[in-house]
Amino acid sequence: MSELTLTVIKLGFLAVLWLLILSVTSAMRADLFGVRPPKQPKPPREAREAARKPRNTKGVPTKAVIIEGPDNGRTVPLDGAPVTFGRGSDCTVPLSDEYVSTQHARLRFHENQWYVEDLGSTNGTYVGNQRLTRSTPVNAKSRFRLGKTVVELRK
Repeated sequence: MSELTLTVIKLGFLAVLWLLILSVTSAMRADLFGVRPPKQPKPPREAREAARKPRNTKGVPTKAVIIEGPDNGRTVPLDGAPVTFGRGSDCTVPLSDEYVSTQHARLRFHENQWYVEDLGSTNGTYVGNQRLTRSTPVNAKSRFRLGKTVVELRK
């Protein structure tokens, strides 16, 4: 084989080796830090203000209480603003549960109803025994699980 052929083979092997290293690094980063959910565009100001002021509050939960897990007993008021749960410091409710993702789940208020949605977490969010695949309505006395943490909505 000529020297040129050997040099091309060496460079090709080096390129494949670097691609392997980069893909392993990317997978490790995703496992360690979680995958960020895609940013959603902000609704108009009027819609945000209307969402924060519940119209008919009869039967609508006013607080979320952690009833199981490392943060047991913690209470979060529900005032109409979205509430995010996860291990990340930028979450509304940062949790110390090692089975919870950085950005795990979100509670949001829409048309007089609270909805819980999974934000692409590794271990999933459950209402009862059902793993969430889309935004799901929740009421007072509803419970949902994130890792080993169980959250109950109360009036």
